[in-house]
Amino acid sequence: MTAIADLIPHSGSMVLLERIIDCDDQGLTAEVAVRADGLLGGDQKNVPAWVGIEYMAQTIAAYAGVMAKQANKPIRLGFLLGTRRYSSTVAAFKVGSILTIRVKKIMQDDNLGVFDCRILGEGVEVTAKLNVYQPPLNNT
Repeated sequence: MTAIADLIPHSGSMVLLERIIDCDDQGLTAEVAVRADGLLGGDQKNVPAWVGIEYMAQTIAAYAGVMAKQANKPIRLGFLLGTRRYSSTVAAFKVGSILTIRVKKIMQDDNLGVFDCRILGEGVEVTAKLNVYQPPLNNT
């Protein structure tokens, strides 16, 4: 499968996902190893659970990237508009732990999308709904 960095408009240490596990027309499942680089907060032992929103957003971006590549379209920049019903069984993720992120499309048109998101790991369950926006391509 394609490298994550080829699917999302992020580069370097901002690419947080490790690999894609599965993808279909309705969503994508990815994996992340929680890092202690301090990029989004945390320390050598824990990363705040709110970073899960970025894990979810990057998984949505990877899904959009796969769909774009399948349609022979360019990778587009996207924006997180909001998060609803974020619920986590933990306050922080343990550095080194492996988390599985699943995003499932609830609604999507050319620019707006709503995704049901879930993060699972040992002793970890996080759920949320993310609203995202992709501006139209500039055809000038």
